[in-house]
Amino acid sequence: MNAREPVVKEAVIKMYAAREEIHPREVKGRFATLRWACVWLTQILFYGLPWLQWNGRQAVLFDLGARKFHLFGLVLWPQDFIYLAGLLIFSAYGLFLVTTVAGRIWCGYACPQTVYTEIFLWIERRIEGNRSARIRLDRQPWTAEKLGKRGAKHLAWGIVALWTGFSFVGYFTPVRQLGHEALGFSLGPWEAFWVLFYAFATYGNAGWMREQVCKYMCPYARFQSAMFDRDTLIVSYDTARGEPRGVSRTEQKGDCIDCSMCVQVCPTGIDIRRGLQYECIGCAACIDACDSVMDKVNKPHGLIRYATENALAGGWSAAQVRRRLLRPRVVGYGLVFFAIAAAFAGALALRTPLKLDVIRDRGAMGREVEDGMIENVYRLQIMNTAEREHLYRIHVDGIATAGIADEDLVELAGASTRAVPVRVRVQPGKAAGGSHPIRFTVSALDDPSLQVSEKAVFIVPK
Repeated sequence: MNAREPVVKEAVIKMYAAREEIHPREVKGRFATLRWACVWLTQILFYGLPWLQWNGRQAVLFDLGARKFHLFGLVLWPQDFIYLAGLLIFSAYGLFLVTTVAGRIWCGYACPQTVYTEIFLWIERRIEGNRSARIRLDRQPWTAEKLGKRGAKHLAWGIVALWTGFSFVGYFTPVRQLGHEALGFSLGPWEAFWVLFYAFATYGNAGWMREQVCKYMCPYARFQSAMFDRDTLIVSYDTARGEPRGVSRTEQKGDCIDCSMCVQVCPTGIDIRRGLQYECIGCAACIDACDSVMDKVNKPHGLIRYATENALAGGWSAAQVRRRLLRPRVVGYGLVFFAIAAAFAGALALRTPLKLDVIRDRGAMGREVEDGMIENVYRLQIMNTAEREHLYRIHVDGIATAGIADEDLVELAGASTRAVPVRVRVQPGKAAGGSHPIRFTVSALDDPSLQVSEKAVFIVPK
């Protein structure tokens, strides 16, 4: 190499920025209170529902082994899968409607990632201290104090995560039975796997990954902008009022004193003063923080607030913003949402708690028995989806003189199914050779309105 040639240094380009640890500051205010109300409500429902009893059984139980879903007084079978599809469509349009009106309030208040992150952060604050104390703890070397605090925090996180996993599996395995098995260390392999898997997911997402889930893993953050418009309520910084930032005695400054409190309380670590960003989950922690600062500097609230782009640009009042809520997009989503809700509720209300499937015995297409009668054999799968037992009568029609050669009464317990073999006979000469449509009807003796019919085919040998 020539000594006169310049030395070329190799440049290192990082394709992925290392994660910066975020320690959100605790904040108090009306939106923080609302967020904690959502935490309490969702967790009371999630942890409490498996323990509720209904008619001597678990009120909410998705019994995959028995292929029955119990929802209080409603029992759903695999044949009722259409209701699950309707519920998912209903939920999707509800999310679209809410997002169009008020942005990502689902993410900010009720999303499980947000809820469990709030719980885990509360534990972290109680054990390690406030934001400054946690930052100092991160920077200091490993000592007995640091080891003790970190160990206590992760132990508490692990207990919450395991209880969450246990409660989740309690929706699929009777929770009282699951509790006895867990106390006796006799959990089945699948129950143990899902308890630990769900606990690990909760521990990892809420304890370690936190904002990474919202920023990189959640698809909702990526396509939310398709549902936003200039009249969507979002967490916004009033640039006209706040700029230029800072405090000065010699020149006029805006209301923003550049204290960075809005950044310090943000769970995803963004600066809302830079405008709308996909990382913003709409939790309004920055609003509470900014309002508290405005109180201290004797300025009005609302420097950071829920507002629309049109409202900020035009200086609209709250009444003007409300008048723009019922715009065509919102009306369209709303009509579809309420139409689906009405159809779903009507289908459930009109649902007959009795189902019937008819299967012909393909081993004998039709045969002649005593007295020259023609006989076909069927299997009737009768499902009583009601909560109490019923006595049913089986009737067949469609061909003159067609009748059931067996006992035509069958008793079924509540929420049970039974396969009933049935022999149908027709007198000779009453039907030509070939196939003939017939109809089975099953009706409850104690409730004439409770009946269901199913078509079948009767075959007469030629």
